[in-house]
Amino acid sequence: MYLVLLATIISFVIMLIIGPYFIPFLKKLKFGQTIREEGPQSHMVKSGTPTMGGLMIILSITATCLLFLANRWEVTVALLGTLAFGFIGFIDDFIKIILKRNLGLKAYQKVVLQVTFAMILAVYAAYHPNIGTHMAVPFIDSLLDFKWLYIPFTVIFIVGFVNAVNLTDGLDGLASGASMFAAVFFVLSCLYNGYYQLALFAGSVVGACLGFLKFNIYPARVFMGDTGSMALGGALVSLAVLTRMELYFFVVGGLFLIEAISVIIQVFYFKMTGGKRFFRMAPIHHHFELKGWHEKKVVIVFWFVSVCLAVLGYAGLIINI
Repeated sequence: MYLVLLATIISFVIMLIIGPYFIPFLKKLKFGQTIREEGPQSHMVKSGTPTMGGLMIILSITATCLLFLANRWEVTVALLGTLAFGFIGFIDDFIKIILKRNLGLKAYQKVVLQVTFAMILAVYAAYHPNIGTHMAVPFIDSLLDFKWLYIPFTVIFIVGFVNAVNLTDGLDGLASGASMFAAVFFVLSCLYNGYYQLALFAGSVVGACLGFLKFNIYPARVFMGDTGSMALGGALVSLAVLTRMELYFFVVGGLFLIEAISVIIQVFYFKMTGGKRFFRMAPIHHHFELKGWHEKKVVIVFWFVSVCLAVLGYAGLIINI
């Protein structure tokens, strides 16, 4: 347990050390965020705020892993999952910010890359003797064998939740805070189930998110960009797959799920009604902003929901019906 705490602290300290140097560096390179005109007008003041701060998150997690977690297959796989999806986000940010193409990667390009990395992780897990095609079921002390459905289900799970975390990154501190609470769940669940090395990895994610919040809380001095949101999504889904906790993550990551579903509902309703909107704006955090909630209030309420879902998920682990 103390090693997990130490890994968390070191990741946190690394972030605090590199932040004051990295943020001015991003400003110097003019890696500024472009704010969409159709977004909430209150966000226009954020235009030019440095983005791609997710590189700091990746560096903090990677450095901590190299210090503590070398030569462990499960940690190596989790870190590679983080780096792989972070790489997709980096390319997307690079195209938008450096090449000045606002839409970044084309949708099909992003999906192809995400499905490819998801397939690699799913196949690896399915044929690994310590993982296999079984998943733990919340509130039931048993494993459910998905058999031939495991790989397609896991690919959809990975791609879906990585994009859901990405959609959640729309307010200062929202995605980093929600990801941190989900990572805390994985620290506790890994310790409970005996995945001690992955508990250290999850601790490094907690520390990186907590340290990043110092610079990302309202008013944000830096944004994580797709680089950070996809890297965090990759870290969380990798933890879920490697610990066979995919079904638990539908509870623990429920906030991300709600954000993604709100976008699906908005798009479907818009097309079915010829241009009407179900929400004032999607993802749903913008809906509450446009209803008059201050950004800080939205973030605090959504954090509270995220904490409650993490607690509910842990209850599903230790309480069996």
